Amino acid sequence: MLPTHAQLRRFATSFLFWTLLAVCGGVAAQTLPAIKAPTGVSANPYGLSALWAEGDVVARGTLAVLLIMSLASWYVLVTKLIAQSRMGGQAAAAQSKFWGADTVRAGAEKLQKGSPYRYIAESALEATRKHGGLIGHVDLNIWVAQSIERAVATVHSRTQEGLAVLATVGSTAPFVGLFGTVWGIYNALVRIGASGQASIDKVAGPVGEALIMTAMGLAVAVPAVLGYNWLVRRNKVAMDTVRAFGSDLHTVLLASGTPRG
Repeated sequence: MLPTHAQLRRFATSFLFWTLLAVCGGVAAQTLPAIKAPTGVSANPYGLSALWAEGDVVARGTLAVLLIMSLASWYVLVTKLIAQSRMGGQAAAAQSKFWGADTVRAGAEKLQKGSPYRYIAESALEATRKHGGLIGHVDLNIWVAQSIERAVATVHSRTQEGLAVLATVGSTAPFVGLFGTVWGIYNALVRIGASGQASIDKVAGPVGEALIMTAMGLAVAVPAVLGYNWLVRRNKVAMDTVRAFGSDLHTVLLASGTPRG
């Protein structure tokens, strides 16, 4: 049976409608921009800035203490390295200038003011000048040797200045950071309990911020401990040179019978 005229018209209308729909859909797919994944990295909502902004007085005070300890340890480390380098130059000057002089006084005057080697030489000369009265009953060589030993001990005491700061920072900074961690976790648990939500997104942020305190404590303590051990080693080498100078000076004074002023 052949289709009627009305059926053919309905079929042509439907075919034309679906053809136009397909064509419009293809054009729209070509003209509309494709959706791209975001390439930028969003700012980290958890970190030092968030810890400082959301922390209470105790948390901020702990951060301030760690910062002060770090600055103090680095200041001591830098200043002691400069002082030790200067002391090494003074040792070279004493080796080249002092022993070539005619007298101890002339050799001491060739050394730089503030030099530990000049201080030891002048201490030995001062001991010979004050050898009188009750001190005159003591053998001169023994008296001069004791004076040189006291001068060397004074120099050693000066080289140890500031090292107590490094030792204190290295031993206490981890515990200061641990205190901040415990306090931060306590506050985080209180906030989580008050909100009634214990999902990972609610727990990870506050606990992670609290653990930053421990990392900061270690970051402050490790350079202080390494710097302390390094400076102590360098001080030992420097003091060996100072003690050798004092021993040689005493030998020169002993060989001459009386100190040569």
